[in-house]
Amino acid sequence: MIVAGCDIGSLSAKAVIMSNDDILASHVIFAKPEPEESAREVMDAVLKKAGISADDIEYCVATGYGRNHVTFVDGSESEIACHGKGAQWVMPDVRMVIDIGGQDAKAIRLDENGNVIRYAYNDKCATGTGRFLEIMAGALDVELEEMGEISLQAKNPVNISNQCVVFAETEIISLINDGRDLSDIISGLHRSMAHRVASLAKGIELETNITMTGGVAKNKGMFEALKDALGVELRKMEADPQVMGALGAALFARQAANGNKKA
Repeated sequence: MIVAGCDIGSLSAKAVIMSNDDILASHVIFAKPEPEESAREVMDAVLKKAGISADDIEYCVATGYGRNHVTFVDGSESEIACHGKGAQWVMPDVRMVIDIGGQDAKAIRLDENGNVIRYAYNDKCATGTGRFLEIMAGALDVELEEMGEISLQAKNPVNISNQCVVFAETEIISLINDGRDLSDIISGLHRSMAHRVASLAKGIELETNITMTGGVAKNKGMFEALKDALGVELRKMEADPQVMGALGAALFARQAANGNKKA
């Protein structure tokens, strides 16, 4: 049985194809202006990687903010449920998932079967999201992918006092003009963002086995800052954390194709 999941986010689109209990292929692209365009492009790419055609897919589920605008799928699921299911499939003992997406941040508590017990999310403000880091990278004139490594070199991280993106950007420019070290500024940004996300997670009660999903999980500096802000162990995922939503969608697709039996 071959199934697929596609996760259409605000900054990226991800897709995963599974055959029975194996991942055949996964792929990530930058999001296009229209969710349908993103979904078709990422699915075409992952099908090519897997060496199969769309006709070979028995069931496909969409997730992410653009899921309701994808016309070629068989169903859709919330990204909260998908990130939880995908993460626990990779790490069966995980009981909490923290996902920092392009336009929101989510903390998700899970039971032993990967079902969502409680969750909390912030989608009202860009602070605490991938978009925040993207804006700050532009203000600092550094590549987004370089921020993690740069921040790990910090000796005296700055304190970012502003929670609003607009004011935080102004504060960053002032710090640059004051001659503060780039690594200290970026480390301060990570810490500020981490405390905001950790507060979200603590609001629904921390679990002992916690992992991080989403593209921001690849940022080593942000990962370390979040671990410190949580005050508990944050387990690094060996699989690609950015495709966990798409993987969860593929698992829901498999469950639906099996007649809604446990995936």
